[in-house]
Amino acid sequence: MNQDIRALSYAEALREAMAIAMEADERVFLMGEDIGVYGGAFQVTGDLIERFGADRVMDTPISELGGAGVAVGAALGGMRPIYEFQFSDFAMLAMEQIANQAAKMRFMLGGAVSVPVVMRFPAGSGTGAAAQHSQSIEAWFAHIPGLKVIQPATPHDVKGMLLAAVADPDPVMIFEHKLLYKMKGPVPAGHYTVPIGEAEIRCAGRDVTIVATSIMVHRSLAAAAELERENISAEVIDLRTIRPIDRQTVIESVKKTSRLICVYEGVKTMGIGAEISAMVVESEAFDFLDAPILRLGGAETPIPYNPDLERAAVPQTPAIVEAARRLVTAKA
Repeated sequence: MNQDIRALSYAEALREAMAIAMEADERVFLMGEDIGVYGGAFQVTGDLIERFGADRVMDTPISELGGAGVAVGAALGGMRPIYEFQFSDFAMLAMEQIANQAAKMRFMLGGAVSVPVVMRFPAGSGTGAAAQHSQSIEAWFAHIPGLKVIQPATPHDVKGMLLAAVADPDPVMIFEHKLLYKMKGPVPAGHYTVPIGEAEIRCAGRDVTIVATSIMVHRSLAAAAELERENISAEVIDLRTIRPIDRQTVIESVKKTSRLICVYEGVKTMGIGAEISAMVVESEAFDFLDAPILRLGGAETPIPYNPDLERAAVPQTPAIVEAARRLVTAKA
């Protein structure tokens, strides 16, 4: 491995990105509950309080609405805050500041101001945290004009996309799947960015397109490897950004493979897969489809505590494999 590329965990890559941003720009500071001495609910901020001090790594009271309001106000005042929610579920308490203030200020003031705030959301199931701490609500945010919403799936991308988010003049919401924090991968040293709004083809294929987000990218890649042994070639697209969506990458892939599966952890109804499906149907790719589009999303239920039920409530690799098998033999 190149000496400038190290194997870092997803959490380590995030921490490194925040440190780089803080070293480069004194306007960047961190806010959140227990992000200081404790190091964050998932130990992402780690030792940053020791490196940058309590004035720039700020523990906030247990008030998501208040913390988000301070972050939005600081961004309006010229700072570049990064605000961490302990769990993405708790963002529901702060939607007034996110959806009615941060998302709309630039529009309502005719472009005279920007709101360069980054908000971080540990999201998703798989940790046994039950119904109020395990949701995938990124589609809520993607529905709101004025917000950018990203879901990096790898340590490389989470570092580069966080640095891109800090530099962005508009509010960026970054959803980090909790099961990814310990996942390791190659990460270049120093500053680099991964563009917001660009998908990545993780695996080229000819028979079916699988568009996936977050941890579902890894489950889709595992499915693609199994399908390859059956002579079914799956193209896996890591969407990376769900607002704005990289429309062209998806459409060109579907035109090539003529089949589409959307895989995401959020509840299936009105989830990101519905938007991707509609986008394809409304495009020139529709005439290339040889089978109905399939959506694999979360079950219509709160996330259970029981580990077997929890796994059953969101797509797993075997379900992706079975969906692809069905699709390649289906007729339009």
